[in-house]
Amino acid sequence: MFNFLKNRSSQQSKAPEFSFQELVKQQSQASSAPLPAAQQQKEEVSVLQAAQVYRKGVTSVLDLIAPSAMSVEARHVDLGGKLVSTLFVVTYPRYIAVGWFAPIILLNAALDISMFFYPVKAEVILKQLKNKVGALEAQLFSDREKGAPRDPLRETALRDIEKLRDDLTQGTEKFFQYALYVSVYADNEKELSDRVDQLDSLFGSRLVVAKRVYYQAEQGFNSTLPIGLDELEIFFNMNSSPCASSFPFISSDLTSDDGIMYGVNRHNGSLIVFDRFSLQNANAVVFATSGAGKSYTVKLEVLRSLMLGVDVMIIDPENEYKHLSDSVGGTFMNISLNSEVKINPFDLPKPVGGADRPADIIRSAVITIKGMLRIMLGKVSAAEDSILDRALIETYAKKDITPDSDLHNIEPPLMTDFLSILEGFEGTEEMVIKLQKYVTGTFAGLFNSPTNIDTTNQLMVFSVRDLEDELKPIAIYMIVNYIWNTIRSELKKRILVIDEAWWLMQNDDSAKFIYALVKRCRKYYLGVTTITQDVADFLRSPYGAAIVTNSAMQILLKQSPASIDRIQKTFILTDGEKYLLLEGAVGQGIFFAGPKHVAMQVVASPVEDKIITSDPRQLLELEQSKKEFEEQNNQQ
Repeated sequence: MFNFLKNRSSQQSKAPEFSFQELVKQQSQASSAPLPAAQQQKEEVSVLQAAQVYRKGVTSVLDLIAPSAMSVEARHVDLGGKLVSTLFVVTYPRYIAVGWFAPIILLNAALDISMFFYPVKAEVILKQLKNKVGALEAQLFSDREKGAPRDPLRETALRDIEKLRDDLTQGTEKFFQYALYVSVYADNEKELSDRVDQLDSLFGSRLVVAKRVYYQAEQGFNSTLPIGLDELEIFFNMNSSPCASSFPFISSDLTSDDGIMYGVNRHNGSLIVFDRFSLQNANAVVFATSGAGKSYTVKLEVLRSLMLGVDVMIIDPENEYKHLSDSVGGTFMNISLNSEVKINPFDLPKPVGGADRPADIIRSAVITIKGMLRIMLGKVSAAEDSILDRALIETYAKKDITPDSDLHNIEPPLMTDFLSILEGFEGTEEMVIKLQKYVTGTFAGLFNSPTNIDTTNQLMVFSVRDLEDELKPIAIYMIVNYIWNTIRSELKKRILVIDEAWWLMQNDDSAKFIYALVKRCRKYYLGVTTITQDVADFLRSPYGAAIVTNSAMQILLKQSPASIDRIQKTFILTDGEKYLLLEGAVGQGIFFAGPKHVAMQVVASPVEDKIITSDPRQLLELEQSKKEFEEQNNQQ
């Protein structure tokens, strides 16, 4: 083991040397008149001070870029606590595909890659190949005369050499000695060993043999520094075509034949065209700060999905989707205490075929409604939970809804029916008092009426902007439950968008319900899009983190410095991707689709921009234009 310590004296000794007296003398000679001795001495002191400042600047730069200490081990180099080890390639297969190096280039790890090309004169190679061809032909001729079986290896080698001779003679190929080195970094030996093994398996999957340096760790590290020094000198003879297949000018591509366009790949300018329903699940999460373009991005996806015949349901907390709904003829429902739109939380989904039995549907409804009641009541004890369970079952039974009933023709109960049943149980006085405001009190108009919504429209937007903050989590829970019942009643290709999902993450029951919905929606041909700007609160919930895990598509736009570390850890981002999310402009971010991810720029056409814009200035201009057009029509 060798230890080297870089100190200031050694760094200063490498700074450029100046002959200060000679410099002053040259300046004096350059002047037309001789300078007085005092002024000459003053200028000499000034030059010396400037040189000292320059030396100090050079030293500071070296201190910034050089590690404070360096330890060379047999397998790795320790650079001030950061370990680095190098792999070198020794053998390639006979055939190698273009882009074989891409998985290593795009690996989510800190790597340094060096390639060295040493040209070899064609005359030298042609002479050697001619000798090799002669030897092979002689051996094959000898085998034929002896009656020995044919040797496929020699015959293949002869064909390859002859083709290479033709290409070299015609100038279509060049010949090189090619060296490829990869240095990988880690914080400890175990992590370094894991990453080396990962690289080794990636090389091996391409039938490329790579080995790790042994007692050449320093030479390997130096060979991958951007100074153009090859201290390992481990070559492989290769012509131009296979050399070109190793070039690192490649990036991830997310262009498919089906789906919609999400944006432009900022790496290579290609289109990001993707079908979310082609993944293992169609769920998506969108994280961004306020004003980063998350609603704009989702509205663009909704608009383009509608053109492909996909049904879309949106929970809108701020009326951001009203202009989109009006533009495409969607159904916009304003859910509030005084609204004419009503949803009954006791509704049941219609059975689909023989898969859903009435007993299972009733049991699922009871569990879901209990979750909503717990949000209304606050803390519920185990005894109270049991009472609620029995009261809900009796409420349905009162309307002849039992495991033996036909659920196609039923009249679901209301909150009034449930409260009358609950009053008959002992120890429910406090719960009844809390629930009365939802039946006969201030909030009666929202939860105690039959459902009167038409679900036949392709786009349905449920707005909760006019609801009080206290009611929003309960109302969103009720809306999601209604949508879930609609989805279970008819199998269709659908997308459910939940904007500002952190409202639901504040309560365990609603968070658990959304998590269960995300896990089960795949078999009902549904994709759930969860949008939030409060990333910290969303990911702090165990259900929020699980929703991210169960979402095959993820879109990250500009993030705040307060949440970027949690985002980086959750999505395993590199430092470069982290800074991209911190400094990106509106509509710029990272698009994840399964194991692939690319930097994305969201792009909309002028017509689409007018439909999906959230800019108040643009919306005001559009509204004024609409009024002027209506006035002109009235005048005519």
